[in-house]
Amino acid sequence: ESAETVVVPSGSCAAMVKTEYPQLFPPEDPWHARALALAAKTFELSDLLVNQLGVLDVGAKFAGRVAYHYACHLRMLGQTNEVQQLVAHIAGATYVPLERQDQCCGFGGSFAVRYPQISGAMVDDKMACVLATAADVLISTDAGCLMNIGGRLHRERHTIEVLHLAELLERR
Repeated sequence: ESAETVVVPSGSCAAMVKTEYPQLFPPEDPWHARALALAAKTFELSDLLVNQLGVLDVGAKFAGRVAYHYACHLRMLGQTNEVQQLVAHIAGATYVPLERQDQCCGFGGSFAVRYPQISGAMVDDKMACVLATAADVLISTDAGCLMNIGGRLHRERHTIEVLHLAELLERR
């Protein structure tokens, strides 16, 4: 509560805190106001950098092709192109568009466990789109997506590097 700003690296976590958490408490519950206060100062990393701080260039360097998987929960947060703006300012990086970039990768938390055939088909389609870019690295802002897509790429013995946006932004 005493923090000025709360930054989370995951769109799904940010969406939970910003949109779902306040709904867990009825308006008359004292925790409702606390949840709203927390939601107001919580930001997903790319949102904080681009929309709140106006920072596009963090001094990152990466000589290679970068594809981006747009995690579903960023839509819930109203985010659109924050990650692409950051990648555009990484020295040496070339952004390569990912076909169906905003299509779900099939993870969805327990969805992948409850519906493995559907989830598997979805991640196979996402993997094909990633491979078609000939990217050196795939980035996203959601650990679940990265685990799902990266796991499938690894099992199929593809060598594309899979990183969280923060990992790419820290490269020098």
